[in-house]
Amino acid sequence: MQNIISRYTNWLHTRWPAGGVEKGPNVSEDGSTRLKGVRVVGDLTGVPLLKFSADTGAKAVLDLLKDSDFKPGAGSDAKIYDLVIVGAGVSGLSAAIEAKKAGLNYVLFEADESFSTIKNFPRKKPIYTYPSEMTPAGELRFESKVKEDLLLELDAQKKAHAIQTTRARVDHIEREGGVLQVKLAQGQQVRAQRVIVAIGRTGNYRKLNVPGESLDKVSNRLLDAGEYAKQRVMVVGGGDSALEAAIALAEADAVVTLSYRKKEFSRAKPDNVERIKELADQARLKLLMESQLQEINEDHVVLCREDSEDCKIENDYVFTLIGREPPLDFFRKSSIPVTGDWTPKVWLGLIAFMLLMAFLYHLKAYKTFLGIPGTNLWQIFASKQWFPFNIPILGGEGGLLHTFLNAARNDPGFTFALIYTTVIVVFGLRRMRRRKTPYVKLQTLTLMAIQVIPLFILPYLLFPYLYQHGVFTHGGLGEWFGMTFLSDGQGGDPNQFWRSFGFILAWPLFIYNIFTEAPIWGWIIFGFVQSFVIVPLIVWRWGKGAYCGWICSCGAMAETLGDQHRHKMPHGPKWNRLNMIGQWILALAFVLLILRIIGWMTPWEGFDTAIAGFIDKNELLSYKVLIDLWLAGAIGYGLYFHLSGRVWCRFACPLAALMHIYARFSQFRIFAEKKKCISCNVCTSVCHQGIDIMNFANKGLPMEDPECVRCSACVQSCPTGVLSFGRLSRSGGVVLDKLSASPIRMQELQDLTPVDQFLSNARKRGETF
Repeated sequence: MQNIISRYTNWLHTRWPAGGVEKGPNVSEDGSTRLKGVRVVGDLTGVPLLKFSADTGAKAVLDLLKDSDFKPGAGSDAKIYDLVIVGAGVSGLSAAIEAKKAGLNYVLFEADESFSTIKNFPRKKPIYTYPSEMTPAGELRFESKVKEDLLLELDAQKKAHAIQTTRARVDHIEREGGVLQVKLAQGQQVRAQRVIVAIGRTGNYRKLNVPGESLDKVSNRLLDAGEYAKQRVMVVGGGDSALEAAIALAEADAVVTLSYRKKEFSRAKPDNVERIKELADQARLKLLMESQLQEINEDHVVLCREDSEDCKIENDYVFTLIGREPPLDFFRKSSIPVTGDWTPKVWLGLIAFMLLMAFLYHLKAYKTFLGIPGTNLWQIFASKQWFPFNIPILGGEGGLLHTFLNAARNDPGFTFALIYTTVIVVFGLRRMRRRKTPYVKLQTLTLMAIQVIPLFILPYLLFPYLYQHGVFTHGGLGEWFGMTFLSDGQGGDPNQFWRSFGFILAWPLFIYNIFTEAPIWGWIIFGFVQSFVIVPLIVWRWGKGAYCGWICSCGAMAETLGDQHRHKMPHGPKWNRLNMIGQWILALAFVLLILRIIGWMTPWEGFDTAIAGFIDKNELLSYKVLIDLWLAGAIGYGLYFHLSGRVWCRFACPLAALMHIYARFSQFRIFAEKKKCISCNVCTSVCHQGIDIMNFANKGLPMEDPECVRCSACVQSCPTGVLSFGRLSRSGGVVLDKLSASPIRMQELQDLTPVDQFLSNARKRGETF
């Protein structure tokens, strides 16, 4: 049994890559931080490219000049700088040039030397200056193709603009009395109106923490590969730095062994991976995948291979190129939040918000709070007439306004739905202003329209209004779908119009039209066709996200209110295994469905009562309480601002679990232009489904992880326009979506001639000439 479950889990999901996301400062899209007046630019914004670093540095200065509360020269008498720039790399130099042009009173601090990161590159390291069509903001430009020429080029531009640096290490930043205090490591401090942090990933080199790592033969950077000709050298790592060092050493006639702990390279540029494989095929380099360095000695090293047996390799030098730790302590000291940090303040916020959501969802469900007798919250409110107060009925008996106010007075579901719908509309408009692509605009408008009309106006306003005018009567269509007057005599909901949610929310996300005391045949027939015919066809053609990202009300909230929190979703293999929770809930829904059918058929009333209790009536252990109230409600939304808005959708939604199965046969893919991928990991970091999209993109493989909800965040955020939505046609061809989701591709199309644009559109349709 365990083997069957393991195979099923692997087939469904765990077979796909599951890379993690590195911690970094929590910054907005323009680089601004929670510490007012401080912006982060360069590599720490997520894109390790020269042009993007220069662009962010220049734009930071241009943006601060537009700030209404920024007054250049206002603090000159009090020796307050207009601007302090921390870090004299590419982004810092770009910012300094713009500051000088604007006549700002600024200072540029550098702890080491200008362009120290570039100077630590290996000799004659190739320099990537793409995207070639991009012209960064500001005046800093790049033409060189190798390290040495680039340094000459940067030094020349620095001299041409007369940019001076001040040697000092900045320890942290504080804000006091409306002014930023820049604290230096020497104990001094300077004051400034604004600060731009351009330090890049200049933290400490990561260590292997193995015996012998402190020997002189071990280094964490390679400057000149030619010095190691004929030497036995081991390189440890799987990123671009490690691969480029191994390539340079092999081409310099060193005897190179490259050790990497994983099965394949997932972070390096495709060109580097291909070159490594070529050298390995030519026996100019020994490649040891799934190996880990265990011990370093003067004349040899010890590795552990995938077979768990140690092997001894003769060795003269070791390069541990496993990356650097970002300077996170600097940001923590400066009270700038770091993504993924769980501080006491974060925990308190999570607990408080979780309790609020538990309160609201118990209120909505008419349930006693946490199972405590006498705490049915809405009954308490209604009995004391706390909410809403005696609202005067305006507009006459039977009017729409009367219907609206009557629903607000008697039904917590109406109040909740009104708040829910308002949030989706408000934050949907904000999302469209923030992400200006045709895809996001149409997707968001669709989500808003579905939430407003079929999920709010119909069940809470139009249907009750029509009922009052005799439309829903016994024996008609309303009874066929269980939406006739069914007063419970307890002052509760006098109708069943909420059942119309089932037209949008398919089983088993919405179970209550099927799990009824007596069969409602309209919903049984419609629900079967919806869940097992319509939804599979949609998923087969457009992917699971056609429902999760364009129709579902849970998805609507995640794509609007949760839009700015998607980067908080945890990534990695352990979290991916939790995705299978939904499969267990799906199995439970099927079991309950079978038992419900048996309950309809059996004459034993006790069995039918027991099933009804487990589905809805039991206050503590029913499906409604455990799944709907807690998992989908209090927990799912309680984690919204701490683990992204897709916690319920990703891990536990039974309908999503059913669509995961359908999606394994889908034509939908996210396609990537392999040569344009820079392995920046931005696409993975913004995925609120935890998909390691970069692991597909940098290999040029179509992304087919069934978790994808077509939110477009990865496509839109890709800085080089690598990704596109599309599908595999029946003939095996690639057909890209016509609706653009990438700002980079939108710009590229604008720059094309009419003939080029015609050919590009034709290729998207799968046509050839």
